[in-house]
Amino acid sequence: MQRPPQEDFSLKETKPHLGGGKVTGDKLTSTYDLVEQMQYLYVRVVKAKDLPGKDVTGSCDPYVEVKLGNYKGTTRHFEKKSNPEWNQVFAFSKDRLQASVLEVTVKDKDVVKDDFIGRVMFDLNEVPKRVPPDSPLAPQWYRLEDRKNDKAKGELMLAVWMGTQADEAFPEAWHSDAASVSGADGLSNIRSKVYLSPKLWYLRVNVIEAQDLQPSDKSRFPEVYVKAVLGNQALRTRVSMSKSINPMWNEDLMFVAAEPFEEPLILSVEDRVGPNKDEVLGRCAIPLQYVDRRLDHKPVNTRWFNLEKHVLIEGEKKKEVKFASRIHMRVCLEGGYHVLDESTHYSSDLRPTAKQLWKSSIGVLELGILNAHGLSPMKSRDGRASTDAYCVAKYGQKWVRTRTIIDSFTPRWNEQYTWEVFDPCTVVTIGVFDNGHLQGGDKAGRDSRIGKVRIRLSTLETDRVYTHSYPLLVLHPSGVKKMGEIHLAVRFTCSSLVNMMHMYSLPLLPKMHYIHPLTVSQLDSLRHQATQIVSIRLSRAEPPLRKEIVEYMLDVGSHMWSMRRSKANFFRIMGVLSGLIAVGKWFDQICNWKNPITTVLIHILFLILVLYPELILPTIFLYLFLIGVWYYRWRPRHPPHMDTRLSCADNAHPDELDEEFDTFPTSRQPDIVRMRYDRLRSIAGRIQTVVGDLATQGERLQSLLSWRDPRATALFVVFCLIAAIVLYVTPFQVVALLTGFYILRHPRFRYKLPSVPLNFFRRLPARTDCML
Repeated sequence: MQRPPQEDFSLKETKPHLGGGKVTGDKLTSTYDLVEQMQYLYVRVVKAKDLPGKDVTGSCDPYVEVKLGNYKGTTRHFEKKSNPEWNQVFAFSKDRLQASVLEVTVKDKDVVKDDFIGRVMFDLNEVPKRVPPDSPLAPQWYRLEDRKNDKAKGELMLAVWMGTQADEAFPEAWHSDAASVSGADGLSNIRSKVYLSPKLWYLRVNVIEAQDLQPSDKSRFPEVYVKAVLGNQALRTRVSMSKSINPMWNEDLMFVAAEPFEEPLILSVEDRVGPNKDEVLGRCAIPLQYVDRRLDHKPVNTRWFNLEKHVLIEGEKKKEVKFASRIHMRVCLEGGYHVLDESTHYSSDLRPTAKQLWKSSIGVLELGILNAHGLSPMKSRDGRASTDAYCVAKYGQKWVRTRTIIDSFTPRWNEQYTWEVFDPCTVVTIGVFDNGHLQGGDKAGRDSRIGKVRIRLSTLETDRVYTHSYPLLVLHPSGVKKMGEIHLAVRFTCSSLVNMMHMYSLPLLPKMHYIHPLTVSQLDSLRHQATQIVSIRLSRAEPPLRKEIVEYMLDVGSHMWSMRRSKANFFRIMGVLSGLIAVGKWFDQICNWKNPITTVLIHILFLILVLYPELILPTIFLYLFLIGVWYYRWRPRHPPHMDTRLSCADNAHPDELDEEFDTFPTSRQPDIVRMRYDRLRSIAGRIQTVVGDLATQGERLQSLLSWRDPRATALFVVFCLIAAIVLYVTPFQVVALLTGFYILRHPRFRYKLPSVPLNFFRRLPARTDCML
């Protein structure tokens, strides 16, 4: 299936009018400088006093209606209150102003028709302008007028001013873009919001042994295991090899726990008395608030926990304390690990859990979410196509959500956000979604994905503002589809160049990942649990960041088998090997005298290197240095983006797409074929991962001199120059001896942490950032 010729999946550089145009060179100097300045008319309705009674009882149920042209916003109403206090803010976009007079009316809520109490009129030409960070405009008391502009009873406290989206009142204001949304729930669902991921810990439960167990059948050898449950996570040890009432295991169980700790760790010692029949010999509950916290590899103290046995007496569970069974364990919260909740290829945070181990930040990431255009219709409202778009950006523990722009295929957000950066080799992810929880839609219940963008910080030059329009791509069963484009402004500012360069010599993950590494299966299981915890916690916020949003941003399910991904990874490997193949063809041409002049020069060079072997290594490093300097002219100037051709999404076969979107287990075949097919997909998924990892290593080699990561290439080029000089002045025999002795050094002189060259290599960018 070929992609339509009119589809343009390219990245486009733009020149927006950022920050009101206050630009100095490549740096912007005004506040809110990474977005286009938007003018708003703000109306703050504070309170009223001495309102007249309109009901039969002499009381009133007041509310305020703020009207400007066709746009109308209302406050909540109070029952039987003549001195109400609202303190609500309304914002009207200047681009959509259709009137020259602002009307603020106080009304009395009634069953049939609301009664008019009084109003205040404002000429927009006389409204004062306020530019942040000016002090807030103080509200004033205004006498209410009737419809004939005569004085009416009651006064209203207001503040009216012209401002921008940098105003502190902007996030909580009612917006004219949301005039069709009513109710407090609806308004909260469209406002911008900042979320924080819960603080995640690895919980290690080292089950050592148990004592004095009391099985009901004492005539047989007990087959005892320990089952541990934390929330919706359940793990169990193997059956103890010592089949007695004092079994031993010495086995580790790993869980993910999130602060605040809401659920205890529940352990039960169980005896397998028959097929699918287990007897509980004792239980204990351990509150996580009292568990030891470990920051390094030093073991924590072990503890004995009493086991309580529950028996059924007259249909009710009661504790039996006739004996004192105990279990010996070492339980600790691991603060030295980083809890992986993202794909390892697109991690935005690599710090350990414990704040005591954090290093100082190296810079600041600033993101301006400007606008989108050409968005696809996502639903039907009142018989016509509609899209209610908002953006979510995730970096580190901080998630941000822009306000929802109602019913627009070209929404303008112009919102700016900032993050602290602790490692340049991290990725910020921006997703665009359609709000499916607003009134008036024919299809509600889920927020549909429109597309996402990933930007690796190490590929950005420091202090440069990148303004690009990124294509939003989503893969459907019918093929890849461009859902529109999003316009972003990005700036990565470095606070200390030395500290950032030093980061390239450090391990990518905290030390504990190398001193006490977790297995691949453990990491997969723990990552699944971490994403579930994050999605549950964020879905409780107001407005909620729903599960489908969190899972899409965290790339849940990306490890599943896909023929398309496997082909893409294969072609990535072929792209890496194409350089070696080209060198082989070139050498074959040299050997066959295709170009006699080049062959003669190679003979002369070969003769010189043989006669003077000390020139071999300096020549190689000098050659690499010259190549790196030469390629600097063609260094990438744009951030990487989703590449449909690299992902093999532009010409995927319909049957391959049907397989990719098939359920797991498959629903296409009978039972036996399904079992075999699922097994094949599982094995192929592992092969796919290995192939992708091999491609990543080769691409990192290619990126050494490509200036894709300008700092890493600069370090490598400088190293090559220094190495060329040092190797020139050092006898070759000395270098060979030192190298050989270093490689064959005693294990006592080896460190468990990766070496500096390996750390540097693992931080190099690969084309995984461009994979769809």
